[in-house]
Amino acid sequence: MTVLKYLGENRFEGLEEVAALARSVAWGAADILRSFYRGEAHTGDLDIQEKKDGPVTAADVVANHYILDNLQASFGLQDFGYLSEETYKFQSKGVLSSPLPEPWIWIVDPLDGTRDFIDKTGEYAVQIALVYEGRPIVAAVAWPETEKLYYATKGGGTFVETRDGQVTPVRVSSRHNLEDLSIVVSRTHRDDRFNNLLQQLPCKNKKYVGSVGCKIVTIIEQQADIYISLSGKSAPKDWDMAAPELILTEAGGKFTYLDGSPLKYNRGDVNQWGCLIATNGHCHEELCAQAKEVLEKLDS
Repeated sequence: MTVLKYLGENRFEGLEEVAALARSVAWGAADILRSFYRGEAHTGDLDIQEKKDGPVTAADVVANHYILDNLQASFGLQDFGYLSEETYKFQSKGVLSSPLPEPWIWIVDPLDGTRDFIDKTGEYAVQIALVYEGRPIVAAVAWPETEKLYYATKGGGTFVETRDGQVTPVRVSSRHNLEDLSIVVSRTHRDDRFNNLLQQLPCKNKKYVGSVGCKIVTIIEQQADIYISLSGKSAPKDWDMAAPELILTEAGGKFTYLDGSPLKYNRGDVNQWGCLIATNGHCHEELCAQAKEVLEKLDS
C-alpha cells in the first residue's frame, strides 16, 4: 500500500505515487466510457434514467464501480473515505448530514457531463481527486474523446498525458486585459440571472463546452480564460469541482468563491452554492469585484 503522510505546511509524502495510481484508474474509466459512447456490443444499452439532478446512464454506474473498486483495493477503508456522485445518490438519498470522518477523502465523478455524453458532443470527463482537510492535493481529469489526461499534485504543477504515455507540463494563458479574456460556458444550464451577469461583464468572448472538467481544460490549454458557476435552484457538487480546481490552480490559475476565499470540500453539504469563479489568474480579483457589483444590482 502507498505510504501517504502529511508533513506539515502543505507538504505531503507520497503524492507522486498516489497520482500515478489515480491516473491509471482514470485511464481505465475513460476506456469504459468510450466503449459505451461508441455503443460497442459488450457494454450493452445506456439505460438512461432521468433523475432530479440530471440523467444517469449505465456508463456512469459501471465507471463508478470500476473507479471505487480500484481505489479501495489500493487504499482501503480505514483512513480513506470515498465520496462519489453515484454512491452518494444511492446511499444518502441526496442528503449528507455531516462530513465523512476519514482524514483522506477520494472525491469521484465517474462521468462529468452526462448530458453531453448522451448528446454525443464528446465533451465529457472522468474526474478523480484526493482531498485532505477539505482541500484537493491530487487530481486527475481524463477527457476520453481527446485521449488526454490532465493531472496535478499539490505544489507539483499540472501535466497532460497522452495515450502513448507522453507527459508535458501545461500552464494557463498570460492574457491579462479583462476585455480580451474568453469565458467558457455551457450550451445549457444558464438561467436569466447568469445570462444577465455575462452580458454585464466586460469580457465578451465566449466558448461553449460541456462538462466542468472539459471547461477547465480549455483554460489550462489556453483556449479560454474564465469559468463562472452561479447556482440557482441547484448547485454544482463537490465532485464537479475538486479535480478541476487543482489542475487549474497548479497550472497557474485561480479558483475561488466570489469573495476570494478558497473552495472547501467534504463539509457535509456537497452543494457548492453561490458564485464560483475560475480564471487564468491575471484578472481574478478584478473580475470577482465586477461580478459582485453586477450581482448585487441584479439581486436588489
